[in-house]
Amino acid sequence: MANNSPWHHLYNTKRWYQLRWHQLQAEPLCRRCAAQGRTVEARIADHVVAHRGDEALFFDATNLQSLCKQCHDSAKQREEKTGVVVGCDVNGLPIDPNHHWNRQRRDR
Repeated sequence: MANNSPWHHLYNTKRWYQLRWHQLQAEPLCRRCAAQGRTVEARIADHVVAHRGDEALFFDATNLQSLCKQCHDSAKQREEKTGVVVGCDVNGLPIDPNHHWNRQRRDR
């Protein structure tokens, strides 16, 4: 969440605080870390699809995932800027479905 964004005020609403609380109660562990076989407490309710100020998307509970601060501040931010999903699954294979290793497996 950028503090200078035009939609920053949405993060200061009672509705957001309640939505965030429910998300972290329902999914208390970081989704990305869990996909890698690690157990890390989540502290951030992250928007899966960037809302860019769209209030319907911002307050859509199905558009939230729980992340730890490290995953949110590094991999997720990099993905939003580049469009490439960063990381590997428990088998060491790239998570990004468009990674060339995954395309080769998919085309077989």
